[in-house]
Amino acid sequence: MVLANLMGGGRRRAVDSRVISKSYVGVTDGDANYNTSALVSAIIELNTGNSAFTKIWEKTVPAGQQIAWGHGRADLPRNQSFSWAAFIDAGTGFEDGTLRLQVSNARETRVLYVAEFDTRELHTVTSTTLVTAQPTDIDSKQPLPFTGIWVNEDSRLQLMFKTSVQTTTVDQAGFAFGVTIRQ
Repeated sequence: MVLANLMGGGRRRAVDSRVISKSYVGVTDGDANYNTSALVSAIIELNTGNSAFTKIWEKTVPAGQQIAWGHGRADLPRNQSFSWAAFIDAGTGFEDGTLRLQVSNARETRVLYVAEFDTRELHTVTSTTLVTAQPTDIDSKQPLPFTGIWVNEDSRLQLMFKTSVQTTTVDQAGFAFGVTIRQ
C-alpha cells in the first residue's frame, strides 16, 4: 500500500464528466450588437476605409461552458471543421480582406489571435446572395482544426476584419466557423 501510494497508484482519479460537442457559430450566434447580417454589414461598411482591424462579431461564452475555435484534428483532413465567410453587396461584389479569429477575456485586457484568413479563400465567386456565395463543396471551404485554446464563461470569441478590396456597399454578411464546446 505504501509503495502504491508513492507511485501514484493509491490515488483515485476523478472522471471528467463534461460533455464535448462539435458545432458551428454564425452571425445569429453573436451577442446583441453583433447578431444579425445587417448589424455586421453596417460595422464592416462603417470601417471600410479603416487601416486597422475592427471587431465585427462577438460571442460571450455562457455560464458553465468553455468554447474553443475549430474542431477535429489537422492530421485527419476530413475530421475537422470547414469554414466559409462572405461580406457582399448583393449582386455587385465582395468586400474582401483579412478576417482574424481571436479570443479575449471579459474585459478585453488579454487577447489571443487564433487564426487568420484571406476572405477571398472563404467564398465562391458568385455574389448574388449569401446562398450563392457559400461554398457547397468541402474542398472549397477552409479547414479550421481544433485550436486547443479554451475560453471560459464570460470571455469572448471574436472576429476582427480589415478591408483590402472594397465593394460599393456591404448589405449582407454571413459565415460559419467550427467550435468545440465543453460543458
